[in-house]
Amino acid sequence: MRKPPPKEEALPIIKKAGFAVLVGRSNVGKSTLLNNLIGTKVAITSPKPQTTRQMIHGVLHDPRGQIVFVDTPGVFEKSHDGMTEHLNRTAREALRDIDVIVYVADPTRSIGNEEHIALRLLDNSNAYKILAINKTDLQQTPFLPSFEALRDRFSVVLRVSGLRAQGLKPLIDAVFAALPEHEPIYPEYQFTNLENRAWVAELIREKVFIQMHEEIPYTATVEVHELERRENGVFYIKASILTNAERYRGMIIGAGGQKIKEIGMATRKELSQIFDTKVFLDLTVEVDEHWLDRMNDLQ
Repeated sequence: MRKPPPKEEALPIIKKAGFAVLVGRSNVGKSTLLNNLIGTKVAITSPKPQTTRQMIHGVLHDPRGQIVFVDTPGVFEKSHDGMTEHLNRTAREALRDIDVIVYVADPTRSIGNEEHIALRLLDNSNAYKILAINKTDLQQTPFLPSFEALRDRFSVVLRVSGLRAQGLKPLIDAVFAALPEHEPIYPEYQFTNLENRAWVAELIREKVFIQMHEEIPYTATVEVHELERRENGVFYIKASILTNAERYRGMIIGAGGQKIKEIGMATRKELSQIFDTKVFLDLTVEVDEHWLDRMNDLQ
């Protein structure tokens, strides 16, 4: 009787992992793109520039491995103040020791000085470079040909829509193709580098931006002092909105406390949906002239 052939041992699955930084000029939709790449809210979004202030990691888990997308502040043409200088420095530092650069472009705006400054950040990097032309779901993209003409500076050029989650699979495939073989960087349950307090603070700050429209300059931040789930299942959050002048404090509070109520209601509504439980938010507004100095000291 013939012996059966020996069973072939299954080859180990080789997985990849690495960092892909999202970079570009201000307000091109990097944070919205990041959230849809990860499939959950990682970074806050706003139609205003200077929304993203720090490097935020969004972790994509996939059978092929793990992509750590790094959201960065937009690059500004001139550093008029400490905040803008901090944002530009953060964007530059994000390009160190990176595997892939995803340059996000907005074809509804012409290529100007700010764009050229952002593009120059790529010149000194040996990372694999992908051009992701965003907002291509819009009917009016008059500068799309101008960006596609930059293809010689990139290995791959793709059209995407962060808002509509269109063209994301080819983008993810292109990033994985360029990543090295590597062990996972984050545990499989983790989707961001932000601790819970920092993430909740970012969410509150988003609501401040949305509710205040153009009334408040970018001189406000949020600190979360307490965050805990209590015995009755309620999430208790104690937080402060910090601004650098008394007049801005009054604007954030609003007549009869209406503005701060609206900020609190919008925050509680979203957090209740995320945590699937009731949220109690103790939210105050305080003046701290030096909060930006403390932020810069941490860099």
